[in-house]
Amino acid sequence: MMSHSSRTARAVVVALAAGSLVLTACSKNEGGKSGTDSKKDQKEASVQSKAVTYADSAASTGPAEEVPGAKSGGTITVYQEAGLSHLDPGQIYVNDAGQVANLLFRRLTQFQEDDKGNVSVVGDLATDSGKSTDGGKTWTFTLKDGIKDEKGNPITSADVRHSVERTYAKFIFDGPTYLQSWLSGPDYRKALPDGGFGSKHLPASVLDTPDDKTVVFHFGTARPDLPQTLAMAGYGIVPEKDDTRERYDKAPVSTGPYKIAENKIGKAMKLVKNTNWDPKTDSVRHQYADAFNIQFGVTESTQTKRLIADQGDNKNAIQLTNGVESTQIQDVIGNPEVSKRTVKGYQPFVMQLSFNLDRVKDKKVREAVTYAVNSKSLIAGEGGAYGGDVAPNYFAPTLPGYEPAYDPFGRLKTPQGNIAKAQEILKDVPASEKTLVFAYANSEAGQKRKVAIEDALTKVGLKIVSKEVDSASYYEQIGKLNNPYDMYISGWGQDWPSPGTVVTPIFDGTQVTDGSPNYSHVKDPKVDALIKKALTQEPTVAAATWKEAQHYLLENVIPAAPLWYTKQFQLSGSNVGGTRYGSVSSLLDINRLYLKS
Repeated sequence: MMSHSSRTARAVVVALAAGSLVLTACSKNEGGKSGTDSKKDQKEASVQSKAVTYADSAASTGPAEEVPGAKSGGTITVYQEAGLSHLDPGQIYVNDAGQVANLLFRRLTQFQEDDKGNVSVVGDLATDSGKSTDGGKTWTFTLKDGIKDEKGNPITSADVRHSVERTYAKFIFDGPTYLQSWLSGPDYRKALPDGGFGSKHLPASVLDTPDDKTVVFHFGTARPDLPQTLAMAGYGIVPEKDDTRERYDKAPVSTGPYKIAENKIGKAMKLVKNTNWDPKTDSVRHQYADAFNIQFGVTESTQTKRLIADQGDNKNAIQLTNGVESTQIQDVIGNPEVSKRTVKGYQPFVMQLSFNLDRVKDKKVREAVTYAVNSKSLIAGEGGAYGGDVAPNYFAPTLPGYEPAYDPFGRLKTPQGNIAKAQEILKDVPASEKTLVFAYANSEAGQKRKVAIEDALTKVGLKIVSKEVDSASYYEQIGKLNNPYDMYISGWGQDWPSPGTVVTPIFDGTQVTDGSPNYSHVKDPKVDALIKKALTQEPTVAAATWKEAQHYLLENVIPAAPLWYTKQFQLSGSNVGGTRYGSVSSLLDINRLYLKS
């Protein structure tokens, strides 16, 4: 339980059922490696499951604490294989764009992390993490003084209102929907069809802006998770006067320490200092480097080779969301001078083979595929034990309610797949249902996954028709309700410490829409009822309901085959300072970086 009416303490601990890792973008893009000892890694992942704290105004006041030894100047080179999925904050729900969003876009609140991995929510544009009244149904935020966008225009409550209301518009289809749904229900678009671009706005009884500095949210039920929700990249601020609607995705306006100077879509992007960003208003971010040069189209293997060699500009380079390429891991860990330039950690993502239930209607086919898939081969392509661990279910080791022994398909005993069991299940399935269209991303990782899926499933008598999808728009393509695919690999991690941020987004029947992460199109009355029940319960009570929902889904619906839990293992150049693994982003902590010389 929380109270935000009093701020006598430095921070208020949020009672969230054991807590866990939080992140700002929850679909998994390419990349991810960690250590060799799975049990040790999972133990460390559970250590990440600490209670998040909601911080007061003192903790929310900038400037951010200096990074030891940090220097100003220079350009950091950033390597990334695929182009960014989106740049419009309202569309950001994947970790590649989420990483860049940390440099560009501010929100009402933001996550702050210390060197021990303790995570708090601080005020970003707001003076603190928010004040709740009416039993948590009403939340009030006051904007800081001196907040401007890159053009020097002040950010007011009207910009916050606009940023919320525009997420109701149809052209915003890929971002999070928590806030909109909480304010206006699952059919939230009907409440504001034009997204606030016309004369109609949300009523003051829902979203109130009584003056230029104050924003008040009114909910029908208590929303203790709101400060964490508002810290997501998907709720970054879009200045009202600069909003170009659909075109905003190509040229957004910055409120963070950097702004876009050049954007050659899918090829390169240059970020330079935003001179209208005031460090005294920001307790999280820094502005050490003069610029970031992001180079797209650089394969993971090329990135790794360049960073191992550590010559020229590669000394100043980092990986955005990609990691050390699997076949070169030994070259990295076997060289102490290279190995010391790595960061690693467990991620909250569960990679799974999602079935399009509109097309793969025979449960026996889904069951057989789930038995047959070869997690061992897939993980080998990710770097073996550095890339991930076998996933027996939908809940990651970083999530409250994780059940390490819950393994209904025996994946822990047969990580290479149970071919005989799959063949037995398929023996009475008509031949017409044994052809499956598999979508894969056209990246190095996607190619490896394609081979592993084809190899495993053809062994049990299935015909796999593989279709290549552009990796930059991969999640957008599989997120279309009318997509022409039977199955596709997707990854999901919690948005904050609750199983509700896993079960609800990807399995809630009310969220089967274009752009929704319910990639399997699950519409099951029992699942929906369990979700509705859990969302009204205290976290400790809800844990049993979320457990029941997971068991029912995996044993009775089978919307996806769990494959592996991901790890991250990234390499940077020798001249890059401030490097550490960020448990918030599950990547290199991009907010702290500087060049040593």
